[in-house]
Amino acid sequence: MTSRGWSIQPITAPPTPHPSRSQLPPALSTVCGRQGPMKRIVGGSEARDGEWPWQVSLRLNGTHHCGASLISPQWVLTAAHCFRKTRNPSRFSVLLGTHKQLHPSPHAVIASVGQIVPNPRYGGKISSGDIALVRLERPVNLTDRIVPICLPDAQVQFLPETKCWVTGWGEDKDGAPEMLQKLEVPIMAQETCNALYFKGKAQTIQEDMLCAGYTEGGKDACQGDSGGPLVCKMGQSWVQAGVVSWGEGCAQKNRPGVYVRVTSYHGCALAAGSQDFWVLSPVLFFPRLVPQFPHVQ
Repeated sequence: MTSRGWSIQPITAPPTPHPSRSQLPPALSTVCGRQGPMKRIVGGSEARDGEWPWQVSLRLNGTHHCGASLISPQWVLTAAHCFRKTRNPSRFSVLLGTHKQLHPSPHAVIASVGQIVPNPRYGGKISSGDIALVRLERPVNLTDRIVPICLPDAQVQFLPETKCWVTGWGEDKDGAPEMLQKLEVPIMAQETCNALYFKGKAQTIQEDMLCAGYTEGGKDACQGDSGGPLVCKMGQSWVQAGVVSWGEGCAQKNRPGVYVRVTSYHGCALAAGSQDFWVLSPVLFFPRLVPQFPHVQ
């Protein structure tokens, strides 16, 4: 992963409500966002075994293709653009429980994909709605190295300058790394990001996008990081703020990473015809799954 890429301790007391004013429900304290026991992205550093146990490698024909995050025992969150080549579930698999690609740890699990549910409104390239769900054929067993990430409710705000982390196996200056890479990046104000990318033009950083990174460049996510999680710590639990979506080059000056804003896609359930759907946004219909996912209010 470059410094931009296309890459849980149980709560014993109520968390400090940063960056949200609300608190994590006690019932979820041991369910999500808990890092495991711990013994690249451009400009990042190597992650430790068990440090990011929700990190998933989405594989196409057995090779790392995109990042992703585990959000329940049977569902994975990633980017819609990861399925531009094909949406055939039989060609995809996921690797969980390891921070190594070529020599996975003994805790690693490879799971088959049963269904791919991309946002039907995703238009490609610089487009809103770059988000997708992947259903595994069977639920995976949760361990101290396979743990879902917490999802934020819609009212949670990730304020500018909040320090968060992006992880992935995307390209760095030496190519694709064997070890999972991690990078701390600050959230950037929406208007600042839009001005950097599209000065003098119509707004292109959409409401469902979130920018994070450094104006000086040198650090960012990159190709292969796409679909991976941008996570922020709330109290002692980690919450997913974004999904790696796009950027101009990798770790270039005045070109922060652009992510899908997860809070834009976590909403309310409704009935569509004879089938129940979960609406993560007014335009994105997914099967009614999210009520089962751990989340933060």
